[in-house]
Amino acid sequence: MALLWTVVGLAVLAASVAVAITIGPADIGVGDVWSVVAAHLGGGAAEVSPIRDGIVWDLRLPRTLLAAVCGAGLAVCGAVMQSLLRNPLADPFVLGVSSGASTGAVAVVVLGIGGGVLSVTGGAFLGAVCSFALVLLLSHTLGGSTDRVVLSGVAAMQLFSALTSFVVMTAADAETTRGVLFWLLGSLGGAGWGDVGVCGAVLAVALLVCGGHARTLDAFAFGEDAAAALGVAVVRTRLVLLCVTALLTAALVSAAGAIGFVGLVLPHAARALAGPGHARLLPVTALTGAVFLVWADTLARTVLDPQEVPVGVVTSLIGVPAFVLVLYRTRSTR
Repeated sequence: MALLWTVVGLAVLAASVAVAITIGPADIGVGDVWSVVAAHLGGGAAEVSPIRDGIVWDLRLPRTLLAAVCGAGLAVCGAVMQSLLRNPLADPFVLGVSSGASTGAVAVVVLGIGGGVLSVTGGAFLGAVCSFALVLLLSHTLGGSTDRVVLSGVAAMQLFSALTSFVVMTAADAETTRGVLFWLLGSLGGAGWGDVGVCGAVLAVALLVCGGHARTLDAFAFGEDAAAALGVAVVRTRLVLLCVTALLTAALVSAAGAIGFVGLVLPHAARALAGPGHARLLPVTALTGAVFLVWADTLARTVLDPQEVPVGVVTSLIGVPAFVLVLYRTRSTR
């Protein structure tokens, strides 16, 4: 059944990407999309005008692919963290990575840190890494248990959120503040092929590492003591997987901003389709997250055309009711 859902998910994702690219003010069909893609991959000249070719290849295709990569990555991070921390409400931002990335981006844009050499994406990535390093330090000094990791993440999240607000309120002008806040809410408007390549490569490595630990993640579902009894190196495994998910989240947030609720809600939807086994769950989760964010971003850029809504706003509007449902389900199982 999981294999069937994976095949169906790949087909739905390919169709979603093709159709999403056609949606917008420019009159572009699915056939035009395939023609442009084939032409750029060496399949001959595209049967469209240069303007439409540029719209598809330079604007909409990289943006849609980045949405798919971000959705897949955030959803996988959520699934892994919920298993490691044994908390159905854990998501990629519980470690404070998003807040750290926001602070790093604001430091570059508002304070000019980096002297023009460090980009917004680079600053966001460094901020995310610093935040996660602080979480590791705090949780290690407090004993390293799962609840200490979560509490350390909450502390780091509040610290870096406060730093971001302080910098924006004291050093940014009105126009800069507007741009920073738009980025903080999640935006794929500046997506380029470089972002797709970097985030796609990090996602591929993370999927390989997490997929290789699928049986270990299954063991964590029974608790740390049970996992240790089954021969799992609990502390080392948790550290490796938390580092992988944190670095993947940092890469995604640095490219697309803070997009919430994808890592919280989508793993639960995937479990309903594929079951709890992580060898089946992780690919289905990735495909579910990819399809979801492709359509969320399509809605974000078209619902108030020509004005664009931050994609994080759309995911939150959809995710909050789903989050409440998860809360009720969690309460009913206790």
